[in-house]
Amino acid sequence: MTIHEMSIDLETYSDVDIKKSGVYKYAESDNFEILLFGVSIDGGPVTVYDLACGDAIPKDIINALVDDTVIKWAFNAVFERVCLSYWLKKNYPDKFKSYGPENDTTGNYLNPVSWRCTMIWTAYMGLPLSLEGVGAVLGLKEQKMKEGKDLIRYFCVPCKPTKTNGGRTRNLPQHAPDKWSTFKSYNERDVVTEMGIKEKLHKFPVPDFIWDEYHLDQQINDRGILVDMQLVKNAIAFDERSKTDISDQMKDMTDLENPNSVVQMKAWLSEQGLEAIKSQYRIPVVGC
Repeated sequence: MTIHEMSIDLETYSDVDIKKSGVYKYAESDNFEILLFGVSIDGGPVTVYDLACGDAIPKDIINALVDDTVIKWAFNAVFERVCLSYWLKKNYPDKFKSYGPENDTTGNYLNPVSWRCTMIWTAYMGLPLSLEGVGAVLGLKEQKMKEGKDLIRYFCVPCKPTKTNGGRTRNLPQHAPDKWSTFKSYNERDVVTEMGIKEKLHKFPVPDFIWDEYHLDQQINDRGILVDMQLVKNAIAFDERSKTDISDQMKDMTDLENPNSVVQMKAWLSEQGLEAIKSQYRIPVVGC
């Protein structure tokens, strides 16, 4: 089967907090998994491949993922592209193809040139930057399912071990089959909603130069920046030493056990005939 275009949405698991660490560290984790792979081929019906329960993505789709002539669409496509890069390298190393010069970090990722992001499209049109928000503004028939946030918290991040859950640190499909079924519907709906955005905005295409800028942006992020780690380590060491020296000096000056304690410092200032006054900017000001 010849594939020209795909619309994709993933549901994933990782023990790394994506909000704190970003998608690159998130997908680098040894515990990263793709749970659900929702895809529409050339505008056709959406199929959800339940990888967590043993489904396999067909070979023609795998080939299309690494084929730079096949256009891949997703909302916030950097997530799908980076996640699929690590997943393909792990599961289909013979199929994975990267880009960029040898020994460059871009070699870890799929080429962004064949990816299109519906979030970039909505941003270009001045629309909300969330799938839920843009779906509401455009009045899409198929809106993002509101159950999604709870399902993501349940299946996509580690859970706290309790007596009730038997001390487990992760929720799997078998722990809540009904929720898992809804989660698959949620994954399917996201693809449908993303396709609805494309349909609504098709009369207002993104100029090629914007896509060129997007692809350059992705290359910059894939490459990252060089960091002098010795400088970083020394800066941290100097900071710790400086804090210790200043704390020791403050202890000598005040005889306080902990000069960082606001309560202790205010009491000491009061003994010196000074009063700590709070400014409207919450900056402590010492006054007589």
